[in-house]
Amino acid sequence: MASYRRHTPSGCRAPVAGTGSYRYGRALRHARAVPEAPRNRLVRHPAPNHLRSLHMTDSVIPLSELTGTYTIDPTHSRIGFFARHAMITKVRGAFNEFTGTITLDGDNPGKSSAHVSIRADSIDTRNDQRDGHLRTNDFLDAPNFPTLEFVSTGAEQLSPSTYRLTGNLTIKGVARPISLDFEYTGAARDPYGNLRVGFEGTQVVSRKDYGMTWNATLETGGVLVSDKVTLEFEVSAVKNP
Repeated sequence: MASYRRHTPSGCRAPVAGTGSYRYGRALRHARAVPEAPRNRLVRHPAPNHLRSLHMTDSVIPLSELTGTYTIDPTHSRIGFFARHAMITKVRGAFNEFTGTITLDGDNPGKSSAHVSIRADSIDTRNDQRDGHLRTNDFLDAPNFPTLEFVSTGAEQLSPSTYRLTGNLTIKGVARPISLDFEYTGAARDPYGNLRVGFEGTQVVSRKDYGMTWNATLETGGVLVSDKVTLEFEVSAVKNP
């Protein structure tokens, strides 16, 4: 009968079928007696005080305790957008250069305000040819209108963690009223001692409202670029001294 092999400790012979002999049994028993190496285990350590979030146990710290003026940190924030391409898929992009300030009045949210300025030529959709087209007069006309601006005119609290900013959004020299709903995502003190607050929100706008009417008709019906554009805001802002 043909012999077969099974995994055995180094230096031990494998049994031969039909012999009835397991001369390596003693070594095998010895191998079984070797304790198993300890498995890696995840050990949780409490975060240092300067990295701990300023969240309470069951709820986010109310903005009334965070009143002040904050500067948007562009390296930890994102102002982006997406639109439909050929009616079937989303193309996403972002603006890589922007500045902004947020003034929070926790006792009277209606007095809170925000101002954001975005460089039109910093638009980035990960395609140089498309980005170049978006900077032309067909869309943003960046050479003649170098910035997009949002200036708030009012604010209100919708829930303990949701706020609405109303104001004017100016694109390509056209100012239109707009309402932006934001979720307050919390506050934290970073390793450098800076107090940060976070907000996230989206808003749909019509690019035709801002004079951006360029399009191309598809042979199968529909158009190449959707009129509706969804703006996306993910903001981390640092409290000023």
